[in-house]
Amino acid sequence: MIFHITSKVEWLAARERGEYIAPSLQSEGFIHCSTEKQVLHVANAFYRGRTDLVLLQIDEAKLNSELKWEPPAGPPAPGHFPTNLFPHIYGPISLTAVSAVFDFPPDPASDTFSLPPQLYTDN
Repeated sequence: MIFHITSKVEWLAARERGEYIAPSLQSEGFIHCSTEKQVLHVANAFYRGRTDLVLLQIDEAKLNSELKWEPPAGPPAPGHFPTNLFPHIYGPISLTAVSAVFDFPPDPASDTFSLPPQLYTDN
């Protein structure tokens, strides 16, 4: 499984459209994703202060678009190195590839993200 962070509004629009298309697909040519071990570093580096997020759990086997494992597209999040490979999806994400959607708020006291508790109980 891989993960993608997005806003609730973008996810609702995807459900209406029938597929998920991140803004980065047009601007960079792919959708940024993370592994379970990478996602918190990414969230805490790039999404601080956001309270409107959801975490998409994506089943790689159900993707219709090409998945490539590549170095970070920009400066890596703290705790990662340019040699760490990240999953990038080169096209829209079909809704059938999204196996779960989790609310993804930061902890109000520390403003840091934690993995949703369902990930610990579902595995």
